[in-house]
Amino acid sequence: MRDSGKSSLGLTGSLLIAHPNLLDPNFRRTILYLLTSDSEEGSFGFVINRPTGKNVEDFLPDAELGGLESIPVFVGGPVAQDQLTFALFLWDEKKQSVICRSHLVIDEARELARSNTKLVRAFIGYSGWNKGQLEAELDEKAWLVQKPDPDILDLEKCQVMWQTIMREQGAWFRLLAGAPDDPSQN
Repeated sequence: MRDSGKSSLGLTGSLLIAHPNLLDPNFRRTILYLLTSDSEEGSFGFVINRPTGKNVEDFLPDAELGGLESIPVFVGGPVAQDQLTFALFLWDEKKQSVICRSHLVIDEARELARSNTKLVRAFIGYSGWNKGQLEAELDEKAWLVQKPDPDILDLEKCQVMWQTIMREQGAWFRLLAGAPDDPSQN
């Protein structure tokens, strides 16, 4: 785990892990993959661990999907939830990092999905921050910042990754992560 620092510069390609105290329902217990982060332009990413329980065919029932129909759709964030976006995620062994290309056109997503070596994901909505907004949230310790590992490419591991990361942070995080949102339900 690295210190978030004061600037979001250099965070492109990082994971933002919601602190257990972050109660915003849009980001509670989420992990985001940060596609872009610029101190002047703002930041953009997708929540990668919040499945909708639906597949692409549920959102595009009349489209010729050619292999995309069974791809699960995730809630990418609270912005533009009326838009479906395809993204390609790859593990770069040489750089030991995850690479993501977003906003694939449907034909390109269809072609990439046919390859067993490429991981295409679908998102409704995205997460975005204006200039200075993410830096302020990092200063408030709303997010933990971590370099992604290949496990984020595994859909099943990704869905339980927030809890796994919290357990790795120590007893205090483990306790906070296990607490209900409403303590009266404990």
